[in-house]
Amino acid sequence: MTVFDSLASGYDLGMLPLEAAILRRMRRRAFPGVAGQVLELGVGTGVNLPLYPPEATIVAVDHSAPMLRRALRRPARAPVCAVQADIHHLPFRDGAFDAVTGSLVFCSVAEPGRALAEVHRVLRPGGRLVLLEHTRGRGLGAWLTDRLHPLWFAWNGVCHLNRETARAVHQAGFRLLREETRVLGIFRLLEGVK
Repeated sequence: MTVFDSLASGYDLGMLPLEAAILRRMRRRAFPGVAGQVLELGVGTGVNLPLYPPEATIVAVDHSAPMLRRALRRPARAPVCAVQADIHHLPFRDGAFDAVTGSLVFCSVAEPGRALAEVHRVLRPGGRLVLLEHTRGRGLGAWLTDRLHPLWFAWNGVCHLNRETARAVHQAGFRLLREETRVLGIFRLLEGVK
């Protein structure tokens, strides 16, 4: 059982203010152009699924079975297959996917470097990585996320407010093509290539 099992039923409602203020617009910039064989990491309740084009085929991965059940109820234009798996041990062959995506995932991954190595493995050469993440901000945003992180992590036990996800993506061997930031650099849209 994961912490997200117990959050599944109220997750979308709890995220609604953040979605309306920031994330919805960023999602619409991130995922509609992603096609081919797509692996979505930490699909959660499936909020990105309606955004993919019909020519995509989505493999939705999450560690939480209740989250996956919610995701499968979400309408989508592309076919979706759900797989319960740990991001550190993806059950797919090398080079299986044209793109790997995720949103608000790497803040809660125990070992981001190890997980990104798995992502690198299952992505075909030249494949795209598209992530929408909250991260350690810039300037005042860095100060804020660093100060709030200990309290936030003590309360929830899984989410790191100040992860350096862009750096981890680069260190995993991806070339960053695009990095868009919002709200003091805390929210980032990252697009890279293997």
